[in-house]
Amino acid sequence: MKKFYLSILLALSLMLFNPNPAFGQDPLSPEELLKLKTISAVQISPDSKEVIYSVSTPRGANDKPGSAARQFLRASLPYWIPSPLFEKITNVSSPQYSSDGLHIGFLYAQNDEAKQVWVMGVQGGNIKKLTNEPSGVSQFKWQPGKNGIGYLTRVQTTDKEKELKKRGYEFIFYEENLKNNTLHMAWYDEDWNQTSVWKMTHDGNTWDFEFDRQGKQIAASISPKNLIDQRYMFRKIFLIDIESGKMRQVSKNEGKLGNYAFSPDGLHLAYAAALDINDSQVSQAFVVKLASGSVSNLTPEDFKGHIRWVHWKDNQQLLYSAGEGVYPTLSVVPLTGGSRQVILNAANSGIIFGTPLVSPDFKHFVFSGSTPDDRSNLYYWDGKSELEKVTKQNPWLKDKSLGKQEVISYQARDGKEIEGILIHPVDYKAGNSYPLIVYVHGGPEAHESNGWMSRYATPGQVMAGKGYLVLYLNYRASTGYGVDFAMEGFMDPAGKEFDDIADGIEWAVREKGADPDRVGMAGGSYGGYASAWFATYYTQYVKAVCMFVGISNSISKRGTTDIPYEELYVHSGAKLEEQWQLDLERSPVYWAHQSLTATLIYGGAADTRVHPSQSLELYRRMKMNEHPAVRLVQYPGEGHGNRKQVGQIDVLHRQMEWLDWYVKDLHPLDGPMPRLDISDTYGLDWNY
Repeated sequence: MKKFYLSILLALSLMLFNPNPAFGQDPLSPEELLKLKTISAVQISPDSKEVIYSVSTPRGANDKPGSAARQFLRASLPYWIPSPLFEKITNVSSPQYSSDGLHIGFLYAQNDEAKQVWVMGVQGGNIKKLTNEPSGVSQFKWQPGKNGIGYLTRVQTTDKEKELKKRGYEFIFYEENLKNNTLHMAWYDEDWNQTSVWKMTHDGNTWDFEFDRQGKQIAASISPKNLIDQRYMFRKIFLIDIESGKMRQVSKNEGKLGNYAFSPDGLHLAYAAALDINDSQVSQAFVVKLASGSVSNLTPEDFKGHIRWVHWKDNQQLLYSAGEGVYPTLSVVPLTGGSRQVILNAANSGIIFGTPLVSPDFKHFVFSGSTPDDRSNLYYWDGKSELEKVTKQNPWLKDKSLGKQEVISYQARDGKEIEGILIHPVDYKAGNSYPLIVYVHGGPEAHESNGWMSRYATPGQVMAGKGYLVLYLNYRASTGYGVDFAMEGFMDPAGKEFDDIADGIEWAVREKGADPDRVGMAGGSYGGYASAWFATYYTQYVKAVCMFVGISNSISKRGTTDIPYEELYVHSGAKLEEQWQLDLERSPVYWAHQSLTATLIYGGAADTRVHPSQSLELYRRMKMNEHPAVRLVQYPGEGHGNRKQVGQIDVLHRQMEWLDWYVKDLHPLDGPMPRLDISDTYGLDWNY
């Protein structure tokens, strides 16, 4: 009896001195995942004393359908005490300081008009409209050193076009009769009355632009047409002299283009871009000397990563951010070339940081960042010390019981090393057997980083709380491992890239206790393609899949996507007429007749990237082959991914029920399917 009381006293003392006991904590629930806030750094003030940032809060199940609500906040750099940037107005976007720091401009739609540029004093007060464009303004920037702005507006609809529409003669001329965006400049007096306005670009579509620090030049990316495919593949950077209006092309990029930035003295322009037209993603750091037009590539030789953003430390040193494996880095390299200096590596801090805000004196950095157990917060860095977390979004996450997350690697069947991330079940014990879920990223020109992994379509921590092993893989064709690794999928769809996933499943079975009879998969876009491939060609590996906005027929996909040239140049490598048989045999519909996998197919009914017919084709081929467990769900008005919370809620709960039914609980393929109506899981307040 004495020993019994001593054991109770010992247990109580452990509870008192352990502020986060392992027991008593709940796993992350679907409802909690859907309410997580995200944070984004927007701009550092010109005097480096203040930061504007935004917080996005998801809508609830009973709110009006729509995307997350976004609030802009301001905070001083030393103290980080937030206050709202806008007190009385909503539907605001793109706030930014004027170059003298005395004003803040922003885009705002008053009443039902199109968005225009407005201005207010840096401390708030009255607001004043600066533009009155009939088509509205999509983007603007302050001209340094002047009361001037540059802005983009779409070519105006003519009176004749309006009358034809009014009379019902509004027809769709596919990829013709496009309205381009053009760049305008406007100057104002001290009272913000417009003194002059003029058009800077006349031909093609202007996508974005940057001023030099002197306010004398503009760099703008332009393509011949206003099509998303043109944005992906055919943008070039043009240099525009503001005073004369003269314009000339300065970039020599082929294929994809990232951001670009003037050196502080305005003599050079850096830009991130693909290595060549077949490179699937932005990967290199280029610098053009504006006087001569000569271009240098400052990317390290045989770089095992992808450069995604460029900036300047000073006139002689370039700053760039890169994805290297599952961690981002920040590096500085001399303008003359040579070895880079890595100044920040997330592998050391464990913080997966985003694109930084950098003060002109290179002494202040602000990032949004995540960790395996923290969805999103702001971090401050002085360039020397450790990163400092300066916001406290989602503080309740620390009280949740989360699955351990680790970086893993294994050898594929041909000996290639593949990296990924594994989340263990919350109650994981080595030697036990667990169901496995594989979440496959899209692209495939993307990669997983070792930060917060759980989102509505890939809810890793929620599934870990339900007892699953959860695996995310950077299969071949992923970025972050160099151009050669990313090119492994070129002209070889569903080849080595998806073999790597099969090998990853086998590794998890051998090394981590994954039950080979209880494996599921889910993914969107190219990850949806992988899910369909495993439901058909590799059906022996998975009991159930969830295919989100995925590809099922490579032939018809090429004829219906809105990015056909991107698909041709960075994926297929040849026209369809030259590879009919390859595309046919790499299509899940070709193998649908042999499927023994429960297949949930879902996606937006208005998707232009992967047309909804891709979902219908797989559904129909499976049904015509008497597949007993296939279901198709489409979301009205949604495109390539669900923007509104109602579709996100359904995807999360429907995916969970499908995988639980067939993977965790092993219901037979030829038995009843999971229930169709899952509305009792949405969290709705019923009024009937």
